[in-house]
Amino acid sequence: MEQFGLLIISLLANLLSALAGGGAGLLQFPVLLFLGLSFATALATHKIASVALGVGATLRHLREGSLEPRFALFMLGCGLPGVILGANLILDLDETLAVLALGCLTCGLGLYSIFKQELGMSASRRNRDLNGMLIGGAGLFVIGALNGSLTSGTGLFVTMWLVRWFGLDYQRAVAYTLILVGLFWNGFGALAVALQTPPRWEWLPVLLIGSMLGAYFGAHLGIAKGNRTIKRCFEVLTLLVGAKLIWDGLIGL
Repeated sequence: MEQFGLLIISLLANLLSALAGGGAGLLQFPVLLFLGLSFATALATHKIASVALGVGATLRHLREGSLEPRFALFMLGCGLPGVILGANLILDLDETLAVLALGCLTCGLGLYSIFKQELGMSASRRNRDLNGMLIGGAGLFVIGALNGSLTSGTGLFVTMWLVRWFGLDYQRAVAYTLILVGLFWNGFGALAVALQTPPRWEWLPVLLIGSMLGAYFGAHLGIAKGNRTIKRCFEVLTLLVGAKLIWDGLIGL
């Protein structure tokens, strides 16, 4: 029953994450803590399992051919150093205030998207000159550091950053987030955390299966339903993730 419960939670969490462009930790990570894992062990287990989110989404999105290789490499080059930095710092830091601040920012993302009705509905290429790329890269580095250190919501930040700064529509921004953040950023973060704290190995197979299946079907739904549905899912999930992070931060004060 424990394994079956983990499978269902992982499936649902990653389906929603693949549809909205982030937020798998909203359900998956708290469940691991509830089942008795320490923060460090739960973090390592969740990080490794979340790599399958990228695998499942990649299998679906690559069929659409919607990624620009040069821009994908740019995202990796800017984000991965931040991921490694954040993953090496988190186990030594008090994260309470960071979680509270991140919760407020995440809720802000959802509200911003709600009030900007046409945001992300169509692609409008912008900020691709040198200054724009430098600022955009710095933003990805900061989000990468948050991705390596915290457990919920940072994929949503990447999705919004790609929409707002670089002018991608929601569907393409989610594709970049799921493949590059889910597969590569999470992969490097998982390795960095696992080298410091071992995960719960016997739970990983079922979590990986649930993550991969949920990501594949979530990506399929996102492609089939289009930008409007993805935008609404993004807004709902950012508000839920933000509220959870604020609650966690207040409890920890």
